[in-house]
Amino acid sequence: MPATESPYNATLVSRQDLTPQLTVFRVKPDVTPYPFKPGQFAVLGLQRNAERIPEAAAEEPLDPAKADRLIRRAYSISSASQEDGFLEFYLSLVTSGQLTPRLFNLKEQDRLFLGKGAAGHFTLDLVPGDKDILMVATGTGLAPYISMLRTISLGEGCPVRKITVLHGAAYSWDLGYRRELEALTRSCPSLQYLPVISRPEEDKSWNGLTGRLTAWISNPQLESLSGFSLTPEQTHVFLCGNPGMIEDSETLLTGRGYTVGTRKEPGSLHREKYW
Repeated sequence: MPATESPYNATLVSRQDLTPQLTVFRVKPDVTPYPFKPGQFAVLGLQRNAERIPEAAAEEPLDPAKADRLIRRAYSISSASQEDGFLEFYLSLVTSGQLTPRLFNLKEQDRLFLGKGAAGHFTLDLVPGDKDILMVATGTGLAPYISMLRTISLGEGCPVRKITVLHGAAYSWDLGYRRELEALTRSCPSLQYLPVISRPEEDKSWNGLTGRLTAWISNPQLESLSGFSLTPEQTHVFLCGNPGMIEDSETLLTGRGYTVGTRKEPGSLHREKYW
């Protein structure tokens, strides 16, 4: 690629910083529409010579010969599939990472790389219409569920089946999309939103659920809060986020008869690891 030819093919049209470590990007592709299924991901990228935020951890000195090479990472899309003017992403800063310290330094109207198409199989396609759904996420692992729920909301309205979103974060201020999910819950009896924080001793204003998500999955109270039974015959479970949470939850759920789904053999347990 000639040095004068930019690999960037998208624009950051807006960003909403929720905390210093969490932000929501809206990215406009140069070429639209950009079709995707709710739950899929897209690749974002910046060149190695892109500036980083001051808080970023130290890196090896930049090799001039590699300065214009792209750093690329996959991120779940959180916008509804009906949106054709932008793609939304829920991002968490990793100061020791290569890409997010550069992404967090972007300003609105800055340019960046967007992969040519969405990919992934973490979707609702293989869930029978008569099954309820438990969506479990840590941190920004909530993003694909937001896409699913927004797409349903703009389509059929409230979910026909029962859906519960179990979202865990360290503190209440890390619960991205909380107001939107609370509003959806108020308008849709078939939807339940259960936010959980793991460090209540440092968040004195919180009076909701606390603890680890895996503990809640094994807690009989979850079924009463959700309004459905947590059995593979009745409910499909989606797991997204921290690999430790996913592995622990998978062990727990497979012990109760859940099977991990594949493209060839649909199961009742669906996973998406974030790192």
